[in-house]
Amino acid sequence: MGEPIRAEESTTEDLGWALGVLLRAYRDRVGPALSDIPHGMRGYQTLAEVIRGQQPSQLALANRLGIDRTVMTYLIDDLVEAGLVERRPNPVDRRQRQIVATPRGRETVATLCRRVTEAENAVLGALDEQERAVFRRLLHTAAAGRPEADRSGDPCEVVDAADR
Repeated sequence: MGEPIRAEESTTEDLGWALGVLLRAYRDRVGPALSDIPHGMRGYQTLAEVIRGQQPSQLALANRLGIDRTVMTYLIDDLVEAGLVERRPNPVDRRQRQIVATPRGRETVATLCRRVTEAENAVLGALDEQERAVFRRLLHTAAAGRPEADRSGDPCEVVDAADR
């Protein structure tokens, strides 16, 4: 049997505790920054994934984000109503509807990316700029090692590249 964990070490060595604290801080800071978009954080993540353009259908988009397909239908309906996305026939498979960002949707994500970055920097305020960059890189590396994490680029970078 190993040595017992001392009380002062329990929070400094507990990944679950640290992730929980950061996730709550993230929710509390980023959530209000996304209040202008339908469905808040979930709507932003959906719109960002649409801008990446990797998902061929609404169902694939739901699976990618881990959102129930019936919930995704309502979420997309609200994004369409807000003028942020459109449903179009998929040129590869006419039975599917492809979700495509509108110019307004792209502008919205560009604005929201700045807000999210500011909120994220506040969440990681205990770290200096270089430490935040290392933390983000390590976090992305750890997440990319998960089989469910097939990401295709940062939505902010995708929008910036499209604007150039």
